[in-house]
Amino acid sequence: MTINSGWEPAESPADLARRLALPFSDLRLITRALTHRSYVNEHDEAISDNERLEFLGDAVLDFIVGAWLFNHYPEKAEGELTRMRSALVRTEQLAAFARQLKLSAAMRLGRGEIQAGGREKDILLCGTFEALVGALYLQTNIKTVQEFIHGLLDRTSEKYLYQTDSFDPKSTLQEWSQANKLGIPNYVTVKTSGPDHDRLFEVNVLISEKIYGTGSGHSKQIASRLAALKAIESINNL
Repeated sequence: MTINSGWEPAESPADLARRLALPFSDLRLITRALTHRSYVNEHDEAISDNERLEFLGDAVLDFIVGAWLFNHYPEKAEGELTRMRSALVRTEQLAAFARQLKLSAAMRLGRGEIQAGGREKDILLCGTFEALVGALYLQTNIKTVQEFIHGLLDRTSEKYLYQTDSFDPKSTLQEWSQANKLGIPNYVTVKTSGPDHDRLFEVNVLISEKIYGTGSGHSKQIASRLAALKAIESINNL
């Protein structure tokens, strides 16, 4: 017997796909991604839950986050990259991504789960996010999923960047420039783009008025750090 519609989600799968600009031509797939097993138990018309998609999304996220970290932090050793990946794909962080995307309003939960606060549970938000990633991968391709995930990673990884090791490219670059009597590196923001909630900064690092490296990121701190890293790489290749 179907539970009355008063317990239905506030946002439909189609509306969610439209709001997040996700190219779902098969709405059954995104609907499945949003469907918890508690909803299936109470709705005869619901055929399957999101657990298999959650499994797939977990694997896809591991790959995308690992590749993103590998490309963004070439100075870090395997152990540090592993720790950062673990921090970025842990339940609490994926639940935070789900909250940023406001997935809770579209989650299809059973009445009992809703009454128990399911829309705010980290484990359910995390699972829904993973299932959405899995569904997007099946609907499109790995490149589309990467574009979807990279924006979230760009805004989040900064808080883990300085917690993994003591390497600081800006300090290293300054030590080198002063040792070579070239003065202190100067970091200049040369470009700012994107909407207010998703700014992208491009920073040049100059030493004795010569550009040694350029970096970009969703904060000036990250952009400056990457510019310093590029400068160090260029110096090492001389």
